[in-house]
Amino acid sequence: MSRRDYIPKNDFLFLEWVRVLLAYALENFARWGVISPVDMLSSPMYDFEEKLERAHAPNSGVVDKVVKNEARKIIEKASRTYVQGFLARNPRVTLEDRATMKLTIYDTTPTNVPPPVTPVEGKLSFPATGLVEVREIHAAAEKLDKRAGYGVRIYYGIMNETPEGHKHYITERPKTGDDLPHSVFTRKKHHLFDLTGENGKEAFFCMRFENSKGQAGPWGTIISAFIP
Repeated sequence: MSRRDYIPKNDFLFLEWVRVLLAYALENFARWGVISPVDMLSSPMYDFEEKLERAHAPNSGVVDKVVKNEARKIIEKASRTYVQGFLARNPRVTLEDRATMKLTIYDTTPTNVPPPVTPVEGKLSFPATGLVEVREIHAAAEKLDKRAGYGVRIYYGIMNETPEGHKHYITERPKTGDDLPHSVFTRKKHHLFDLTGENGKEAFFCMRFENSKGQAGPWGTIISAFIP
């Protein structure tokens, strides 16, 4: 797509986009091999729809618009998490799927993009209780050629005595990123993890560059912190 962001700025267009995303993902999540979008998207979408209608009612006030904006932030974050975590680089999601959901259409023209050879570095910050942000993501050595289109995959895990009940749990301190059970992909210089409910546990993160073919570069240094 030509625009930089696949999420519409207009509230009503955004709501319609989420509706399409939810409905289409419900029909196709099994084919894609991902989780159902219901738990992540349904409740916050309906909440935003209600707050949006109230904010545009004839007797609405400033408070209604503030509440609507907060509801939008929640469903927008949930939508981005679902798209980036399960659809963005999923080879089972076709170009037709992306067009229907109005997601970014990736250039499939073969290009000579070599595997990354530079490690990734970053820092941790803690914006609020339960939130951990990986920020200042950058190449550890020389600057990358922007034309290569590398993204960063962040692997993470949470230390817990028993692994049952959560796919992100680990029982031993990781030695490399290979020991971390889950990952997210980003092209930004920061990524926020909502780890609410895991407060006090130690979380581990390790990053590496990845090209459009899924070829990965060397591991960066493992960074860790206790979840506030």
